[in-house]
Amino acid sequence: MKTKIIAVANHKGGVGKTTTVANLGSILSLKGHRVLLVDLDAQANLTASLVASIDGPSIYEALTGKTDCLPIVSVNNRLHLVPASLTLAMADVELSTAIAREHILAGLLSKAKVEDNYDFVLLDCPPSLGLVTLNAITASTDVLIPLISEVLPFKGLTMMSDFISMVRQKLNPQAHISGIVITRWENSKLSRGIEERLRVWEGDVVYRSKIRKNVRLAEAPLQNRNILDYASGSNGAKDYTSLAEEFLERMNEEKEVAV
Repeated sequence: MKTKIIAVANHKGGVGKTTTVANLGSILSLKGHRVLLVDLDAQANLTASLVASIDGPSIYEALTGKTDCLPIVSVNNRLHLVPASLTLAMADVELSTAIAREHILAGLLSKAKVEDNYDFVLLDCPPSLGLVTLNAITASTDVLIPLISEVLPFKGLTMMSDFISMVRQKLNPQAHISGIVITRWENSKLSRGIEERLRVWEGDVVYRSKIRKNVRLAEAPLQNRNILDYASGSNGAKDYTSLAEEFLERMNEEKEVAV
């Protein structure tokens, strides 16, 4: 199977992008796949949730040319991470005058030979539609959008869809929304209503699996652990395991169609 580079993106914060990247990536690695996670958010929450500390360059130095290659650290044998730091907050300004600035991340991934070394690359995007997110979607084969079920998400989803369409037309013909994941779901009239409308409007692109509200998902990063290692019996672990299985099912179906 060709390497999938998946931008996990939403211009809104607090929708579960980092939680999804950390746990989906970890579970895929536990299932035997080679996975690279790239922290593209200056808050560096993905980095903090998986490793106790970093000693060396981060994605900021790679994007701005201060180092020649992606700084990849090992989380376990099959799970690797490109860490972020607070300095990434300066990247949009520094990249604004760079030549071919939209393709910098794609070039770094190519130079790192991710297609030879990984089955999946998950890009944890910042909560904005700036140059870093533009780089991520330009480098991606797929876009996965987490949406919370607490507020009506459709206006924001339209904005994301328009942005991705622009990237597809001008920079990356592969860019497309391959999945929408409902997060922070609860058994309430509001959540059920939003889910129902979303499935009517977006159809099969919405994953059957949804992520329920679960305090364990917030606790696990404080221990630098994924949800399976931290609380394997929790709803969070069950939901992300279900999501990973459905994710792999979709990838296999796509492969069969391609053949």
